[in-house]
Amino acid sequence: MDFKNRDVISIKDFSKEEIIYVINYAKKMMPYAKGEKHIDILKGKILSTLFFEPSTRTRLSFESAMNRLGGRVIGFADPNATSQKKGESLADTIRMADSYSDVIVIRHPQEGAARLSTEFAESPVLNAGDGAGHHPTQCLLDLFTIVTEKKKIKGDKIVLLGDLKYGRTVHSLAYALSLLGAELSFVSPESLKMPKEIINECKEQGPEPSSTSNLEKAVKDADVLYVTRIQRERFPDAEEYNRVVGTYKVDINLLKYAKEDLIIMHPLPRVVEIDPEVDKTPHALYFKQAFNGVPVRMALLSLILGDRQL
Repeated sequence: MDFKNRDVISIKDFSKEEIIYVINYAKKMMPYAKGEKHIDILKGKILSTLFFEPSTRTRLSFESAMNRLGGRVIGFADPNATSQKKGESLADTIRMADSYSDVIVIRHPQEGAARLSTEFAESPVLNAGDGAGHHPTQCLLDLFTIVTEKKKIKGDKIVLLGDLKYGRTVHSLAYALSLLGAELSFVSPESLKMPKEIINECKEQGPEPSSTSNLEKAVKDADVLYVTRIQRERFPDAEEYNRVVGTYKVDINLLKYAKEDLIIMHPLPRVVEIDPEVDKTPHALYFKQAFNGVPVRMALLSLILGDRQL
């Protein structure tokens, strides 16, 4: 598979075979991600991280991935400390980052900003989240987590819970899971249902997703429960947010309805949607899931920039 100098903007830009290839390549990166082995295949390469929105896991795991591969990182985590504050356009910021580095990772509040950035950069651009649009590298690490824990995705019953309207993570994930043959169930407040266009995309390539407001019923047969935060920052109306926050909560009582081998995932950060008591159970996979961002992003950076592979 040829990933050389490729942009990563949407999971829809990947074929089924390419997704599986990245997942398998990420498995090879695991000992390097853990620091058990060392590699320098990106020595001399520079990654620019342009984060116009807050981030902990995505930004740090990209930086960790690049460092583990022998490369270096420049960038910013606060746009107020950059020339954007002076009125510089996104296009000019991208042009400058492109001249300083070999690959650009961007997170931006505006949907479509990552794809627009590709018009002004000669170097590859990786989308680290664009508004309520896409988050392809999060999607790939989520798929990697499911495969490593469940050994497969086809036929798995997977529940997506929470903010399905504004959640870019579940938008990317629903598409990819359908492509790989999972059976999806959507659980959300009425005002935060999965957009119809994404439901239609899922129906076109896999089993038709089901929708319910009954979390206990949905969890009963689930293999994976993927929980998302109700995102205050995506709501145009604060009152709308206050009406729905805390609608669903994953706690010990809910787990009474679950199978013994249910895994619970969350892209993090969490707020009130998962009780900390759940952390102590074997169901909780969200911290391991977050670590998996390192081998997956190492795999992508290696495939896109490297002159050789493992």
